[in-house]
Amino acid sequence: MKRLIVTLFLLLSLLAAGACAAPVPVAEINPGYVYIGPVGDGGWTYMQDEGRRAVDAAFPGLKSTIVESVGEGPESVPVMERLVRQNKSKLIFAGSFGYMDYVEEVAKKYPDTIFMHVSGYKRADNVGTMFGRMYQPRYLSGLVAGKMTASGNIGYVAAHPIPEVIRMINAFTLGVREVNPKATVKVIWLFSWFDPGKEKEAAKALIDSGCDVLAMHADTGAVAQAAEEAKTYVIGYNNDMSQYAPTMHLTAPVWNWEKLFSPIVKQVADGTWKSEAIWWGMKEGAVDLAPFGPAVPEDVRALVDAQKADIISGKQAVFTGPIKDQSGAVKVKQGEAMSDDDIWSMGWFVEGVIGEIPN
Repeated sequence: MKRLIVTLFLLLSLLAAGACAAPVPVAEINPGYVYIGPVGDGGWTYMQDEGRRAVDAAFPGLKSTIVESVGEGPESVPVMERLVRQNKSKLIFAGSFGYMDYVEEVAKKYPDTIFMHVSGYKRADNVGTMFGRMYQPRYLSGLVAGKMTASGNIGYVAAHPIPEVIRMINAFTLGVREVNPKATVKVIWLFSWFDPGKEKEAAKALIDSGCDVLAMHADTGAVAQAAEEAKTYVIGYNNDMSQYAPTMHLTAPVWNWEKLFSPIVKQVADGTWKSEAIWWGMKEGAVDLAPFGPAVPEDVRALVDAQKADIISGKQAVFTGPIKDQSGAVKVKQGEAMSDDDIWSMGWFVEGVIGEIPN
């Protein structure tokens, strides 16, 4: 009886963990990639496509299909359905937060196709989620910004007021204030991921308000271009954006999407894929910091390199107290670290951020 109980417990544990999908020959996976912007955006979509290309090259016989500039609304549904029906895709990567509910809808219709949603939180038997701990290099880039500002006024061009973006602003500001306790980070919202014109105008507005370093959470190099034109320091995002600001670019938190895409393809091929939430960081190589620009002095480089090593080793966690919110209230006590759930769902600004989070 005891052995039977143990056996039943193990079976229930395996079922609770989620069943693995059946193996799919590499040549039959036909992964489909749904992109929020054009591949030529130089940022978010460009880097996702670089990851896709690397994965295709790593798996002989793998043939992927991309669909660019797909809106985060009902229009994404027929795009995903066509990938399943016409492209015979057994794996679909949905590359932006706003696809989440539509991925859930389509996945119910096609249980034999695996869907991986970037940055969301809803999962199902054939739906998993994936993202990178971008807040880690964001914090490191904040150290650079805090050291390089002369005025203490730093600007941040931000896409949408969702936890993904909020946690990045907070991590960046924690880095800034670690080395420059009186500095502030002023936020302008775009309410868009991809709008080069609006991104550039927001950058100019921040510069005009007295910001001498800019950071960004947007998909193109427009902010970096504006900073180069105004001879204002800038920290890029997604990609090493030094091409847009060759003299003023300091560094950039960057994505290595191959590190996220490739294991998923292998799991689908091996039949070991199961629904889970993947959230990898610098340790796994999913995110990193771009090379320093020529203006960054050696002592700042050394400081950042040392803290980067501590984050990778696990010695240092970004969201460790004491952390206060904008009102000065303690949100994380001295010596305590925020849980992944609290980091993931973050909906408040840390002390030092100037701006509000719209409803």
